[in-house]
Amino acid sequence: MTKKFDPRQFPFLLDDEAATWVETVLKSMSQEQKLAQLINVLIRTDDPEELAQLQRLGLGSMARKVSGDADLERKIRDDFHAQAPVPLLITADLEGSRMSQPGGVVLPNPLGIAAVDDVTATERATEILSMDGLANGINWTFTPLLDINKEFRSAIVGTRSFGSDLERIRRHMLTQIRTFQGKGVAATAKHWPGEGYDDRDQHLVTTINPLSVEEWEATFGSLYRDAIQSGVLSVMPGHIAFPAWVRKLGFEADAFTPATINRHLTQTLLRDHLGFNGVIVSDATAMAGLNAFAKRKDFLPKIISAGCDIILFSNDPQQDLRWLQEAIEDGRLSLERVDEAVSRILSLKARVGLHNGIPALPARDRAADEAFAKELHQRVPTLVKDTQNLLPISPEKHRRVLIISRGIVDPFQPNPMPFQLPEMMQEKGFEVSVYRAGEEVDPSAYDLLLYLFGEETLLTRNHIFIDWLKLMGGFRFSMQRFWHEVPTAMISFGYPYHLYDAPRVPTYINAYSTTEQMQSAVLNALLGETPWQGTSPVDPFCRLEDAKL
Repeated sequence: MTKKFDPRQFPFLLDDEAATWVETVLKSMSQEQKLAQLINVLIRTDDPEELAQLQRLGLGSMARKVSGDADLERKIRDDFHAQAPVPLLITADLEGSRMSQPGGVVLPNPLGIAAVDDVTATERATEILSMDGLANGINWTFTPLLDINKEFRSAIVGTRSFGSDLERIRRHMLTQIRTFQGKGVAATAKHWPGEGYDDRDQHLVTTINPLSVEEWEATFGSLYRDAIQSGVLSVMPGHIAFPAWVRKLGFEADAFTPATINRHLTQTLLRDHLGFNGVIVSDATAMAGLNAFAKRKDFLPKIISAGCDIILFSNDPQQDLRWLQEAIEDGRLSLERVDEAVSRILSLKARVGLHNGIPALPARDRAADEAFAKELHQRVPTLVKDTQNLLPISPEKHRRVLIISRGIVDPFQPNPMPFQLPEMMQEKGFEVSVYRAGEEVDPSAYDLLLYLFGEETLLTRNHIFIDWLKLMGGFRFSMQRFWHEVPTAMISFGYPYHLYDAPRVPTYINAYSTTEQMQSAVLNALLGETPWQGTSPVDPFCRLEDAKL
């Protein structure tokens, strides 16, 4: 350590009572208990024996794939808290849309929020996300993203970001940080040192931030400085290399080492250069962007020695703890560094009130939250272009509708899920047919053709694009375009860049989220019952001039 950590300092700003609690607890912990604080475990099981085994480890934090049984979930959390030396930090990605909390209010995802571009609405939405998280025991969110969606082919930044405009990102991420933490949920700025200029996915490969140091300072550096100055309590390094900075320091051998295990990025750049004094939590350690770089046994202690305080997602925490112990014994990991990390973890726990037990849930008006969410969804859909003057549609003019879609793709589901939009349109008086891959289409049989795409930012997929072959069901069918014979609109409930693969489609709409609530909002706008209000947070034309025609 370059200087002794003090929990009274920014961003924790603990009072004397809380700071004394941190110092007292640290002194009382055994080495095994300290190491357990460094581990965050992702818990999917409901098996009592497996849960009991994990609870006995006294882990510092956990993420939970929540079931629908609120009483069971509460008992599981209580048992973890009771058997640990101090209550746990419970983590989640509070992002909205398909990442909404079970039993919570469904809200648009970050790109949808950015399309509304109203910080008052962002604040209200973040309050609801906080309340839904707290109801499930969550006191630490791995949001907001500070990633800049500069490379439109990126399938991992996409709908999880606030877009590509620096100032739009800045105002919404600062609003989220302030609001989350004001509600007692620690916020996290990610993915350090900045994603969005590489079109690949860290789940599959170590990505590269290709900017020069000067370019980085003007973009990501500017965003992270503001997040740090606003008091963000944690930062998450991604499995991202930043060669320009590392080479500037003269460490060529480490130029492409991911930030998760790169001391030049976590300690030198983030802590020393930018002055961040909060918790640094690694990104998920099962991702190939890290484990393709080194063995788990080798990179686990490096995560801590390089400057991270918490190892995210352990599938076998007992084995991970043994490997950390071995690293202490052979000198790869120092006890001084462990104490520093645990001090910050305990400070974060005190900052969200855990030194006084589990805080009580604040009161809320659920009906008002639901009403706000419904109104917010209606403000999101973005009409990118309508060169054929198709809109609004109606059952009188467009009664016979053909829908072409492969459904809603979710990486956690084995098969695509169906859209609800066809049934919604039928209830409005349309006659809807759904295309079956490989069938002949007679354009004269339809008054309207809708392409529906449902791919929000996905995990473990390098690129999102229109796969015309699979969509249409064959070589010959993949080359057919019907918009000269029948009025046609393409609607993306997710990835906002499909004009790259269909630049001449005459009507194109981005809605960013695949939820039923967003589908309903889009239908209302299609019918002219509500106006198109969203403004694009990215360039939907993908730098293509002909896509605007």
